[in-house]
Amino acid sequence: MTTTYAVLSEGLEKRFGRVHAVRGLDLAVAAGTVCAVLGPNGAGKTTAVRLLTTLLRPDAGSARIAGHDLVREAAAVRRRIGVTGQYASVDGDLTGRENLRLFARLHRVRGPADRAAELLGRFGLTEAADRPASTYSGGMRRRLDLAASLVRRPDVLFLDEPTTGLDPAARNDIWEAVRELTREGTTVLLTTQYLEEADQLADDVALVDRGRVAHTGSPAQLKAVMGTHAEVVVADADAMVRAAAVLDRMTGAEPSFDRDRNAVGAVTRDTTLTLPRLVRELDAAGVPLLDASLRPPTLDDVFLRLTEGTAADGTTDGTTGGDEERAA
Repeated sequence: MTTTYAVLSEGLEKRFGRVHAVRGLDLAVAAGTVCAVLGPNGAGKTTAVRLLTTLLRPDAGSARIAGHDLVREAAAVRRRIGVTGQYASVDGDLTGRENLRLFARLHRVRGPADRAAELLGRFGLTEAADRPASTYSGGMRRRLDLAASLVRRPDVLFLDEPTTGLDPAARNDIWEAVRELTREGTTVLLTTQYLEEADQLADDVALVDRGRVAHTGSPAQLKAVMGTHAEVVVADADAMVRAAAVLDRMTGAEPSFDRDRNAVGAVTRDTTLTLPRLVRELDAAGVPLLDASLRPPTLDDVFLRLTEGTAADGTTDGTTGGDEERAA
C-alpha cells in the first residue's frame, strides 16, 4: 500500500551567516496524522517550520507540502496550510468575531460571517465573541488563534508550540481540538517542548538535533529503545552496594546511584523481569529493602538519552539557540 505524505522533505538546508540552523532535514508526515517535532533549544525546530510554511526559502534540498513543491509552488502551498505560531496573531483591539471575519475576508472565504460564527461555536467562544480579544484569557486567545488558522480549512496545520504558557485546563482544550481535527482528516505538524503533549497527541515523533532529524518513530517505538527502568530504595549506603550488585546481575547494565535517597537504578531490556522476581533476588541477597519499582520509560527519558550529546544550553557547533531565532 502506498502511503500519502502530506509533508515530505529531503535534505532541507538553511544557514544564517555562520549558523547552520537546518542541515539536511528529512521528514515524512503521513496524511491525516499528527507528527510531533521535538528537540532541544536551538536544534532548528522553528526554522524548519518556517521553511515548510514558505516563510523562509531553503538554501538546498526540496519539499512537497500537500502535494505542492515548496519553492516552485509556494503560493499553492500557502493556500493548503494553516499556521499557528508561538504567539497569538489575533488583533487584541478587535473582538473575537471581528478577528475571524477579517481572516475569512483576507482568505476570500465565502460567507465570512457564517464561517466566523461556526468557528466561534466550535472553540467555545460564542459567549465571548463580541468582546475585544485583549480581554480573553491566555487559553481563549490560543483557541481564537487556532480558529483563525482554520478559517480556510487547511489540509496541513502547523502548530509551533501552541500551548506554551497555558495552564493544564487550557492545554487540554487545545489537545482536544487537535484530536478532533485529525479525526476529520487534517494533518498536523506540531513542535512542542512538552513531552507529555507529544505522547498524548502524536502518531509519530521526529527528534531534531543539530538541524537534522536524528530519530523517528511512534512514541511507543522510541520508548522501546530505552528498556524498563528498575529502581530500589534501601536503608543505608552499605545496602546500596549489595543492591547494585543484584541489579547489575539481573539487568546487565551499569547501575546509577542517587545517594540522597539511598536509591539504585538500572535500565533493562529483559521483558521477563518482574517486580516479584526482583524483590525475591534482593531479599535473597540480604538487602534491607524500603521500596522497589519497575516503570516503562517516558518520552522525557528518550529525549534526554537521544540528545545527550547536545550542550545543556542547547548550543550546537559553537552557536547559540538564540542565534537561530535572531537570524530568522
